Amino acid sequence: MNIRYLVIFLLFSYTGFAQSPVGKWKTIDDETGEEKSIVEFYLKDGQLFGKIADIINPDEPDPKCEACPEDDDRYMQSVMGMEIIRNLEKNGNEWEDGTVLDPEKGKVYDCKVWLEDENTLRLRGYVAFFYRTQTWYRVD
Repeated sequence: MNIRYLVIFLLFSYTGFAQSPVGKWKTIDDETGEEKSIVEFYLKDGQLFGKIADIINPDEPDPKCEACPEDDDRYMQSVMGMEIIRNLEKNGNEWEDGTVLDPEKGKVYDCKVWLEDENTLRLRGYVAFFYRTQTWYRVD
Protein backbone atom coordinates (compact mmCIF):
# COMPACT_ATOMS: atom_id res chain seq x y z
CA MET A 1 0.00 0.00 0.00
CA ASN A 2 2.84 2.46 0.79
CA ILE A 3 4.43 1.85 -2.61
CA ARG A 4 1.22 2.88 -4.37
CA TYR A 5 1.21 6.21 -2.47
CA LEU A 6 4.87 6.73 -3.29
CA VAL A 7 4.25 6.16 -7.01
CA ILE A 8 1.28 8.56 -7.00
CA PHE A 9 3.34 11.19 -5.16
CA LEU A 10 6.21 10.85 -7.63
CA LEU A 11 3.88 11.18 -10.63
CA PHE A 12 2.31 14.35 -9.25
CA SER A 13 5.71 15.74 -8.28
CA TYR A 14 7.07 15.17 -11.76
CA THR A 15 4.19 16.93 -13.49
CA GLY A 16 4.43 19.81 -11.02
CA PHE A 17 8.03 20.48 -12.02
CA ALA A 18 7.42 20.29 -15.77
CA GLN A 19 8.78 23.34 -17.52
CA SER A 20 6.21 25.88 -18.58
CA PRO A 21 6.41 28.96 -20.79
CA VAL A 22 3.97 30.78 -18.49
CA GLY A 23 5.65 33.96 -17.25
CA LYS A 24 7.54 36.93 -18.69
CA TRP A 25 10.08 36.73 -21.51
CA LYS A 26 12.46 39.29 -23.02
CA THR A 27 12.11 39.25 -26.80
CA ILE A 28 15.15 39.57 -29.04
CA ASP A 29 14.74 40.63 -32.67
CA ASP A 30 16.28 37.87 -34.81
CA GLU A 31 17.18 40.36 -37.57
CA THR A 32 18.86 43.07 -35.44
CA GLY A 33 19.73 41.23 -32.20
CA GLU A 34 18.10 44.09 -30.26
CA GLU A 35 15.97 43.66 -27.16
CA LYS A 36 12.44 44.65 -28.15
CA SER A 37 9.87 43.93 -25.46
CA ILE A 38 8.71 41.82 -22.56
CA VAL A 39 5.96 39.34 -23.45
CA GLU A 40 3.90 37.69 -20.75
CA PHE A 41 2.60 34.19 -21.48
CA TYR A 42 -0.54 32.99 -19.69
CA LEU A 43 -3.06 30.17 -19.93
CA LYS A 44 -6.69 30.78 -20.88
CA ASP A 45 -9.12 27.89 -21.39
CA GLY A 46 -6.23 25.43 -21.69
CA GLN A 47 -4.51 27.42 -24.45
CA LEU A 48 -1.37 29.56 -24.26
CA PHE A 49 -1.54 33.29 -25.05
CA GLY A 50 1.02 36.08 -24.91
CA LYS A 51 0.66 39.84 -24.50
CA ILE A 52 3.15 42.69 -24.56
CA ALA A 53 3.83 43.62 -20.94
CA ASP A 54 6.54 46.23 -21.65
CA ILE A 55 8.27 47.85 -24.62
CA ILE A 56 12.01 48.35 -24.33
CA ASN A 57 13.18 51.76 -25.63
CA PRO A 58 10.02 52.70 -27.55
CA ASP A 59 10.39 55.13 -30.45
CA GLU A 60 7.06 56.62 -29.41
CA PRO A 61 5.42 56.56 -25.95
CA ASP A 62 2.22 54.70 -26.91
CA PRO A 63 2.61 53.02 -30.31
CA LYS A 64 -0.52 51.81 -32.12
CA CYS A 65 -0.74 48.86 -34.47
CA GLU A 66 -1.12 50.96 -37.61
CA ALA A 67 0.29 48.18 -39.81
CA CYS A 68 -2.23 45.58 -38.55
CA PRO A 69 -4.82 44.46 -41.09
CA GLU A 70 -7.95 46.60 -40.88
CA ASP A 71 -10.12 43.52 -40.31
CA ASP A 72 -8.01 42.45 -37.28
CA ASP A 73 -9.37 43.42 -33.85
CA ARG A 74 -5.93 44.81 -32.96
CA TYR A 75 -5.89 47.37 -35.80
CA MET A 76 -5.01 50.84 -34.42
CA GLN A 77 -4.98 49.48 -30.85
CA SER A 78 -2.20 50.21 -28.37
CA VAL A 79 0.70 47.78 -28.71
CA MET A 80 1.25 47.93 -24.94
CA GLY A 81 -0.87 45.16 -23.44
CA MET A 82 -1.71 43.76 -26.88
CA GLU A 83 -2.28 40.03 -27.19
CA ILE A 84 0.20 39.10 -29.92
CA ILE A 85 0.24 35.32 -29.40
CA ARG A 86 -3.03 33.42 -29.53
CA ASN A 87 -4.48 29.93 -29.24
CA LEU A 88 -1.35 27.79 -28.80
CA GLU A 89 -2.20 24.21 -27.83
CA LYS A 90 0.09 21.87 -25.95
CA ASN A 91 1.50 18.96 -27.94
CA GLY A 92 4.19 17.09 -26.03
CA ASN A 93 6.97 19.55 -25.18
CA GLU A 94 5.72 22.19 -27.64
CA TRP A 95 2.83 24.61 -27.87
CA GLU A 96 1.64 24.87 -31.47
CA ASP A 97 -1.20 25.59 -33.91
CA GLY A 98 -1.55 29.19 -32.76
CA THR A 99 -0.66 32.56 -34.26
CA VAL A 100 1.78 35.37 -33.57
CA LEU A 101 1.36 38.97 -34.68
CA ASP A 102 4.32 41.15 -35.61
CA PRO A 103 2.86 44.59 -34.69
CA GLU A 104 5.58 46.50 -36.58
CA LYS A 105 4.86 44.73 -39.87
CA GLY A 106 1.20 43.97 -39.20
CA LYS A 107 1.61 40.37 -40.26
CA VAL A 108 0.07 37.36 -38.54
CA TYR A 109 2.02 34.10 -38.74
CA ASP A 110 1.33 30.54 -37.69
CA CYS A 111 3.32 29.92 -34.55
CA LYS A 112 4.76 27.40 -32.14
CA VAL A 113 6.93 27.74 -29.05
CA TRP A 114 9.07 25.40 -27.00
CA LEU A 115 11.55 25.65 -24.17
CA GLU A 116 15.22 24.91 -24.69
CA ASP A 117 15.60 25.04 -20.91
CA GLU A 118 13.70 26.72 -18.09
CA ASN A 119 15.08 30.18 -19.03
CA THR A 120 15.27 29.95 -22.85
CA LEU A 121 12.22 29.93 -25.10
CA ARG A 122 12.17 29.47 -28.86
CA LEU A 123 9.35 30.98 -30.90
CA ARG A 124 8.90 30.04 -34.54
CA GLY A 125 6.63 32.01 -36.85
CA TYR A 126 5.98 30.51 -40.25
CA VAL A 127 4.07 30.65 -43.51
CA ALA A 128 3.99 27.31 -45.35
CA PHE A 129 7.61 26.06 -45.38
CA PHE A 130 9.21 29.44 -44.67
CA TYR A 131 9.91 30.30 -41.05
CA ARG A 132 11.90 32.45 -38.65
CA THR A 133 12.85 31.46 -35.15
CA GLN A 134 13.57 33.81 -32.27
CA THR A 135 15.18 33.07 -28.92
CA TRP A 136 13.61 34.76 -25.89
CA TYR A 137 14.87 34.80 -22.30
CA ARG A 138 12.91 34.50 -19.08
CA VAL A 139 12.79 37.56 -16.81
CA ASP A 140 11.81 37.68 -13.15
